[in-house]
Amino acid sequence: MAIPSFVDRVTVHVTAGRGGHGCASVHREKFRPLGGPDGGNGGDGGSVILRVDPDTTTLVDYHRSSHRTATNGAQGKGDNQAGSNGDSVVLPVPDGTVISTSDGEVLADLVGPGAEFVAAQGGKGGLGNAALASSARKAPGFALLGEDGEERTLVLELKVVADIGLVGFPSAGKSSLIASISRARPKIADYPFTTLIPNLGVVVAGETTFTVADVPGLIEGASLGRGLGHDFLRHVERCAALVHVIDCATYEPGRDPLSDLDTIEAELTAHGGLEDRPRLVALNKIDVPDAREIAEMVQAELEGRGLRVFPISTASHEGLDALKFAMAEIVVKRRAEQEKPDNTRIIIRPQVQGGPEFKVKKLPEDGGWLVQGEKPERWVKQTDFTNAEAVGYLADRLNRLGVEKKLLELGAMEGDGVVIGDGPNAVMFDFAPEVQAGAELLSRRGEDQRLEEDRPALQRRRRKDEEYHALRSGEAKTDLSEYGQGWVEDEVDLSPAEAKRAAEKAEKLARKEARELALQKELDQNG
Repeated sequence: MAIPSFVDRVTVHVTAGRGGHGCASVHREKFRPLGGPDGGNGGDGGSVILRVDPDTTTLVDYHRSSHRTATNGAQGKGDNQAGSNGDSVVLPVPDGTVISTSDGEVLADLVGPGAEFVAAQGGKGGLGNAALASSARKAPGFALLGEDGEERTLVLELKVVADIGLVGFPSAGKSSLIASISRARPKIADYPFTTLIPNLGVVVAGETTFTVADVPGLIEGASLGRGLGHDFLRHVERCAALVHVIDCATYEPGRDPLSDLDTIEAELTAHGGLEDRPRLVALNKIDVPDAREIAEMVQAELEGRGLRVFPISTASHEGLDALKFAMAEIVVKRRAEQEKPDNTRIIIRPQVQGGPEFKVKKLPEDGGWLVQGEKPERWVKQTDFTNAEAVGYLADRLNRLGVEKKLLELGAMEGDGVVIGDGPNAVMFDFAPEVQAGAELLSRRGEDQRLEEDRPALQRRRRKDEEYHALRSGEAKTDLSEYGQGWVEDEVDLSPAEAKRAAEKAEKLARKEARELALQKELDQNG
């Protein structure tokens, strides 16, 4: 099947990138055991962004390829190296694109070059253990996982941004009119429904420049699905005024300018949202003698309805200047009433503020408990459940948030099942208040007690240093002949060469002390 060149409504599936996992790493350096955590954070996943591009006029690209995905963030590395962020995907859309969900909820209306909408937000990267370290958790042995990116199905609907909209029956002369007053060159033929897509033309009237949109012809019953025009009426919703183009030279039975106008107005009312737009009436084809007579007969009655009427001929260009300046007058008035929009407008989706951060309810099926909330569910996705310390960290976060307290207030008992989340990522665990994870270290979660204690080798070295300094100060007499003997690299954190030099120095010091003692003894005997 041939792919159309103009598409004004598509369904797009967008998937943002996942955030990279954080890294759990310990700094390693020669002769520096337990150098501390140095795991870097994971990179953020790329987002999918819709941006208005003035050079884009159709949504046909998304008709051909409806799935768009951003790249994932990279995982963090040791030595405090953060992972790189994923690349965002920017999708160009035409000016006037309306973005909504599959249920019809409008999310954004992009008008103006550069206007943006974040269709799918990339997942945040997980924190590495260096970022998780604190005074109470000096050596975390875990890192947080990256979050999944958003995945959404969106409906993109194009509403052409034009100042004037032309409406009327098929073959009424709308395409001929837009071709006569602008440089647009739509398809023109002598059969109905020649126009299959909206056409835009730029019109200049004096010092005013404006755009005119021509939509496919309307017929009676268009609101019920007949014909083509009703599907394209969205393209005149932004127009400052509507121009009824009426064929005064039609030979179809049962048709006349007044009934044609009433029929088109009925279809506009069925579409809705156009009641407040000014109307102009263009009685077309007055170059035909019978058509001119008909136009003269109905003009007074149409003006009696409060409408401005312009007999025109797209073939001879009669009356076109008056119609163009009447359009320009309405456009100038409309522009003066509206504030000038910013050239670039970024649509920001507001976040829900206030209210409880989570809610707890009892499950009637098995007597368990369901915890729902943005924070608890996000924390569950960040937790590596293969790491007991990471699970304990999750328990601490939930406890600080007040989940445990709320469960106790509602009557939860130890051993009750607790479910966090209600989707495919839901996690169930047994309620155990005040249970500490990582008890094998006999310390709080994430805290390495070894960093707080002096090792035996360090204690022995300090004791010998104290004895040596006490001897030098005359406070004690100690045999230093074996000072430094038996020291090994593991005890003093020295290389073999350094340990050998220390031993030689100790031996030299011992011989010096022995000579001094012998000399002193000899002096005492001679004295």
